[in-house]
Amino acid sequence: MRLTSIKIGNVTIENNVFLAPLAGYTNYPFRRLCKGYGAGLCYTEMVSAKGLKYGSENTKELLYTDEKEGLCAAQIFGNEPDTMRAACEHEALTPFPIIDINMGCPVPKIYKNGEGSALLENPILAEKIVNECVKSGKIITVKMRIGIHEGAYITEEFARRMEGAGAQLITVHGRTKDKVYAGDVHFDEIAAAKKAVKIPVIANGGVFSNEDAEKLLKETGADGVMVARASLFHPQIFCELTNTPTENKLQMFEKQLKWTGQVCDERFTTVFMRKMAAFYVKGERGAAAYKERLFQAQTPDEVLKIAQEMWD
Repeated sequence: MRLTSIKIGNVTIENNVFLAPLAGYTNYPFRRLCKGYGAGLCYTEMVSAKGLKYGSENTKELLYTDEKEGLCAAQIFGNEPDTMRAACEHEALTPFPIIDINMGCPVPKIYKNGEGSALLENPILAEKIVNECVKSGKIITVKMRIGIHEGAYITEEFARRMEGAGAQLITVHGRTKDKVYAGDVHFDEIAAAKKAVKIPVIANGGVFSNEDAEKLLKETGADGVMVARASLFHPQIFCELTNTPTENKLQMFEKQLKWTGQVCDERFTTVFMRKMAAFYVKGERGAAAYKERLFQAQTPDEVLKIAQEMWD
């Protein structure tokens, strides 16, 4: 795909291939892995603004980063403008110059709380949230969907409102909240958002190969692409999209396991890397048997031993 740098506020991103915020997955080691494979910008897992307000230790753990990772964006969610601004100003977000506001999460609990994709139904509140967050001095971006229900699209008007409120970049997932991750990506709606605003627009949805990325850019006119689920099965997709030298699966896994073990306890490392190995082995011969063994592993060393048998 065509690679270009992207300017977000006063920050220049090396290329236009982004890693999506993925709850439960885009922790520091995984982001660092994808960044090394060519991702121009990686996002943290979504973090609760209220969690930061009330000092949740789990929330702070989600925001771990260091100088080895380099530039990273944090994503927060909530529905109270003052609380969202306070989150942007929280010391835990000091390392992150770019803060993304989640306005696309389709998870029922989040939606029922009036957060995530529910904000698509309340553009006035969404504007207030962005406006307040901008006052923090951070660069504010928005990740949104094209609407709640099929046929009732709000993309163009909502994108225009977010720009007016001060957002410096918008990522548009080309599906509705109801579709979650199923169905076709509506290229025309992403294109409508691009035409409606002057700030950069990133297209999200259905990128599993370089061909997918090229088609998404061509059909939408977007400034870049965001990769989500494909990264879980194949982090080297960033190598493919950015012409970055790749590694074999075992080298990749060993690196991720090492970095996870350096910043997380043994239990988390074991459980998380079992889960990642199950993603990486999908579609391979004997995958079911390996998965069964993986989920019986009790230590990182046991997980690694099984991985070595799979890919040596």
